[in-house]
Amino acid sequence: MSATLDSIRRHLVGLKMPRALETLDHVLRQAERGTLTTLEAIDALLGEELALREACRVKAALQMGRLLTVKTLAGFDFAFQPSLDRDRILALAQLDFIDRHEVLHLLGQPGCGKTHLATALGVEAVKAGRTVYFTTLADLIASLAKAEREGTLRERLRFLCRPQLLIVDEIGYLPVVPGGGNLFFQLVNARYEKGAMVLTSNRGFAEWGDVFGDTVVATALLDRLLHHAIVVQIEGASYRLRQHADLIPENVRRRPDTAPLQAIRKRGRPPKVRPTDTHPIN
Repeated sequence: MSATLDSIRRHLVGLKMPRALETLDHVLRQAERGTLTTLEAIDALLGEELALREACRVKAALQMGRLLTVKTLAGFDFAFQPSLDRDRILALAQLDFIDRHEVLHLLGQPGCGKTHLATALGVEAVKAGRTVYFTTLADLIASLAKAEREGTLRERLRFLCRPQLLIVDEIGYLPVVPGGGNLFFQLVNARYEKGAMVLTSNRGFAEWGDVFGDTVVATALLDRLLHHAIVVQIEGASYRLRQHADLIPENVRRRPDTAPLQAIRKRGRPPKVRPTDTHPIN
């Protein structure tokens, strides 16, 4: 018996099954007491090992996807943002929009939970085995500009087209450098109808000409980003400032919300916003 047990331990080490090795003695004691059958004991060992490997896979995928701060839908305070339909947000976590290569827009003022929701959906996608990459718009454009200077833009675009879900956070928070809008357009065009995206912004679509410094580029972006789109408008206040709401000026607290479906029509081709393709969640 002892020799067989030692042999099992060596096999587990050789098979690189550390969790099964760690729980082996405990599972065997349960089997000796009759609380587990032989098959149940084997199942318990394999289940423990599989759980460890899955946890390691998720951790590695989160790091590779730059989802360094883990947020969950369970940790989101829906009561603080009553404008959000909790059931519809949970439906998004089923990830069908990724399979349909749609673009999810999360719009609202700073602190209302856009990044939390985007990150939480990214975490759900990773758990489901999807590839995800998270970045801010400023970091994204900086990386594309660097690749363009170094003559590796095509390779960088190819890299950013690989993830099944690309999350671009903080659109409109910082000014876009000259030429940045064109670089972002190249990426959006490359992923169009081929890969899903989640975009967060504190600016309405009608303001994207100002955000990108070019109305024509903004119109071209919206033409693709609103074709197969889901728009989530978060109308609540900042969660981070909830304890200091009395310190915020009244005109700021009551600032008009972003206008999600106002298209830019000054110059260039107008974006194609089709009722059948765009599904606002309100």
